[in-house]
Amino acid sequence: MIFQDKRILITGGTGSLGKSLVRSIMTGKFGTPKQVIVFSRDEDKQYAMEIEWKKMRSATDDIFYYGDDVLGFCIGDVRDYESVVRVVKKADVIINAAALKQVPIGEYFPFESVKTNILGAQNIIRAILETENNVETMLAVSTDKACKPVNTYGMCKAIQERLVVEANLICPKTRFICVRYGNVIASRGSVIPLFQEQIRSGGPVTITSKEMTRFMITMDNAINLIVETIRSAEAGDIYIPILSSAKTLDLAEVMIGDRKIDIKVIGIRPGEKIHEILVSEEEIPRTIRRGNYYVICPVLPKIRKVKITRPVLAKELSSSDNTMTKGKLKEFLQADGYLNL
Repeated sequence: MIFQDKRILITGGTGSLGKSLVRSIMTGKFGTPKQVIVFSRDEDKQYAMEIEWKKMRSATDDIFYYGDDVLGFCIGDVRDYESVVRVVKKADVIINAAALKQVPIGEYFPFESVKTNILGAQNIIRAILETENNVETMLAVSTDKACKPVNTYGMCKAIQERLVVEANLICPKTRFICVRYGNVIASRGSVIPLFQEQIRSGGPVTITSKEMTRFMITMDNAINLIVETIRSAEAGDIYIPILSSAKTLDLAEVMIGDRKIDIKVIGIRPGEKIHEILVSEEEIPRTIRRGNYYVICPVLPKIRKVKITRPVLAKELSSSDNTMTKGKLKEFLQADGYLNL
């Protein structure tokens, strides 16, 4: 019960992942938390979320609302050190889900990505280092775009991963760890809501390339990955889920089904890759298998605890390999209701 009696701080707590994390933690299935703190700069989303939770107090089957003080809301920005310090002092566990993650926007405003995705993470680390606190674990949410990055977002997340690994040397009382995964289905910015809206409007459905592939993970599996990483990771580990991938063309065709809707190729957007990578060739020598996950051990030998004698991967983990058939993709989407329009 890893969250039993813990104060859990979720930065970016009003985003798609943040809200789902709050809901999952508040079920009590990972232990009854002392407090869950939602930290973000969007007061409208915080207000809407607070009202939604107050309505849940007496009328849900799966949520156990523990009282007014258990779910807390704090306006602030990971870019602002002073506001970060305030909440870090309250936390036992920090999940850094704050991100500026839209790839093309990052290309047009690269320093904005730097401020959120690099300096924001460093502010959390600095607050842990420089203040009196009880932070046991800080987990950073990364992305497959951090592996051999070609866009600003991926480059920033790659540096964030390095900052988190190095933090284990300068803050030895806190465990710093990461997760890295692909596209969360139906999250903010995901292609699935876009396709759904385009299909409802009669089309066309727009794709960037007929060859493009992407790793796909459900929100539930993303949360399970975070929980398992907090449960079992060593300092500096980056946990990687074993994911299915799909062609975006196949995804569009499966979602369209028998409807008479055209597919239009609009070209690759700024910063996009054709294929994504979760584990690179360079990372294979320090990658192990732990349960249902791959784990990239720290790049710094001083932190690495595992001696690796035989690589678990023969080549880099690319979304271009072992893509789902259309039949498997349909089953995958149906299982979570993503074909319902």
